[in-house]
Amino acid sequence: MQRKPLVRPVMLALGSTLLWAMPAMAQDQTAQPQADAQAIDPNAIIVTARRREESLQDTPVAITAVNAAMLENKAAVNIGDLTGGVPNLLITNQNSGAAAANLAIRGLTYADVEKSQEPTVGVVVDGVFIGTSTGQFFDFFDIEQIEVLRGPQGTLFGRNTIGGVINIRRTRPTGEFGAKMEVSYGKFNTLATRAVVNAPLSSDGSIGAKLFYFHNETDGWYRQGQTGERRGFGNNENFGGSILFAPKDSGFDALFTLEKQVQKADPVVASLTQTGEVFCGLIPANECNRNNTTDLYTVFGLPNETNYSAPAATLEMNYDAGDVKLTSVTGWRDSRENQTQDFDGSSTDLYYVRRLQNYEQWSQELRAAGKFSDSFDYVVGLFYFSSEYRLTQYSRVFGFAPTVPPEIFDTNPQVVNGKTKSVAVFGDFNWAFADQWRLSFGGRFTRDKKSLDNSFGGIEIGRGTDTFKKFTPKVGVDFRPNDDVMLYGSWSQGYRSGGFSPRAGTAASAGIAYQPEVVDSFEIGGKFDLFDRKLQFNVAAFYSSYKDLHQNNTLNCPSCATGNETITSNVGSAKIKGLEFDFTARPTSQLTITGSMGLLDSKFKGFIVGGISPVSGAVVPYDYSRNDLIYNPNMTASLAADYTMPTSFGEVIANLSYRYIGRYDQQISLGPISGDLTNGPIIVNGNDPRVRTDKQGLVDASVTTKFELGGTEARLTLFGRNLANDRGPTHGFTVGGLWSFGTAREPRTYGATLGVKF
Repeated sequence: MQRKPLVRPVMLALGSTLLWAMPAMAQDQTAQPQADAQAIDPNAIIVTARRREESLQDTPVAITAVNAAMLENKAAVNIGDLTGGVPNLLITNQNSGAAAANLAIRGLTYADVEKSQEPTVGVVVDGVFIGTSTGQFFDFFDIEQIEVLRGPQGTLFGRNTIGGVINIRRTRPTGEFGAKMEVSYGKFNTLATRAVVNAPLSSDGSIGAKLFYFHNETDGWYRQGQTGERRGFGNNENFGGSILFAPKDSGFDALFTLEKQVQKADPVVASLTQTGEVFCGLIPANECNRNNTTDLYTVFGLPNETNYSAPAATLEMNYDAGDVKLTSVTGWRDSRENQTQDFDGSSTDLYYVRRLQNYEQWSQELRAAGKFSDSFDYVVGLFYFSSEYRLTQYSRVFGFAPTVPPEIFDTNPQVVNGKTKSVAVFGDFNWAFADQWRLSFGGRFTRDKKSLDNSFGGIEIGRGTDTFKKFTPKVGVDFRPNDDVMLYGSWSQGYRSGGFSPRAGTAASAGIAYQPEVVDSFEIGGKFDLFDRKLQFNVAAFYSSYKDLHQNNTLNCPSCATGNETITSNVGSAKIKGLEFDFTARPTSQLTITGSMGLLDSKFKGFIVGGISPVSGAVVPYDYSRNDLIYNPNMTASLAADYTMPTSFGEVIANLSYRYIGRYDQQISLGPISGDLTNGPIIVNGNDPRVRTDKQGLVDASVTTKFELGGTEARLTLFGRNLANDRGPTHGFTVGGLWSFGTAREPRTYGATLGVKF
């Protein structure tokens, strides 16, 4: 893969700014919406869900916002801690890729770490869209605010955000001397150290710098069955710095961030192979027919290791000219992965791989936001995104030779090269056409061009290039009968680009593109401030029609190394409907109670693909319409309480929370079958039960003592997560009748954190 120097996107962003920068100086007005909202309600949360600063309760979008204080009180560690606390949000760690996340919002998801397989939920960090699931499993230190936007967000947040967006904003340099540091130790020999240091670079504070360093390591919560030793170690680091240039009274600011994430880990999997699958006859009897809950915590496979390095840079520039605010956001990200993994999870050497992956993306967004009049405001912009990746995979299949590295065993490695270029133009408009009424409308036109070539042993088996275009509109209306009530309704369309199958094993399947998938989402909701804003209550109901779904299908392939191939195709449609509730109650100044609930009802329609008849061996239609959508719990709920008690030395904050996640499946797979087993259609009556997660009840608690230590603000936190020790899988997968494997979620943990701030 050709590497582009970092200076290219930086210079492009600078050049674009010079094109539209104006010589006039204007008073900075960016803080005005926040000031106005908080003058009315000191607890108001300001969000940027619509690329404007506005109060959470005034935003006609289903959104949950979590600020730094909330995360600190809950002793939250990473993005996965949002699961269950946000209606209809599910996040799990995908250990087949470094820092990779499986994200689902309102039943829309796509769980795959391949770089050509783009997620359905966008993760945006400081205005930059992360183009793959790798790197999305984000650490929560140094966070200013997280916004979870539910439903299609393509108009303003861009490509492939058909399920929603997780918008993460980190702190900016303060321009003053200060630091925040903490160290944490917990079960499984888990050690975390984190630090953020701010310093001025000019006497007037117009130039400020921030340095940050995060480190987290653990021995893991698995046990090796043969030795009893801990497995699943992880060692993660993220470090970098930011410089903010913000001349006073100029209306201009520029923020440049350079950072790097490094990860070493053991991507362990547990065997779930059972009688009837080929591998069960090749491995010891005690490693077959295991359950998918408690048995997952004992593993038998060979040692694995992930080495991941991902430098990144972001340049954001803003110019407030009074009537219009201009914004440029340039993002660059480069990642290199070297991962070995024993995918069969057994003590027998059956399927062991080494994956070498290089991925580079850069993006450029230009926005203008302003008002045509007091009743009509707008956001318009341009967006460009490009990415390149290269995968080289060496496989040791039925090697029975664990001492031979895969790159020596496999003389015909798979090599995949992929490229993506995307351009878009977008606009979002708000018109207050009458007292108490406002119309919102806009849209985005996107053009994606993708190419992929697939080869084995230097011999190309398939190549494809295609272009996908789509205009996605959005229309909404909201009504405010008084200052404490807002009612809204909207229709929006989401689009996820087509592409090519990276795991294809034949020329026919490698060169044929699957087409874009589209979702139409209808939503009505209300936001209420009651009892003098001591109770905030929000409700939303939605209906989504999901067309041309992308789905991986494992098919028989006699010419392939493993006897099968996995291709991505459009497999039909789905209907998803649901209800969402959330509230925040402040009965006293010391007590805050929050709660949420999400209900989902989802059904496939017309999900028919080709498969092999168990009777004739011929290719016949299989009807998967009775299967559940993956990562689609029918209910999520949460209840949490924060109590602050002043003391003679500071204050004590106690937090107790409960999160409920209903049962969900993790893979479209082959469960019990019926129908015409010879000629088809064969009816698939649900997914394989081994890919199912039972309902979860997660209890978390923390107690924080804040006090002065030598003139420095200090805190000591005692925390416990999953105190009920609810065990089970985060990921389950079956492989074409050959074998099955899974991964386990974190069991009960506890520990302590000591932090200082000055």
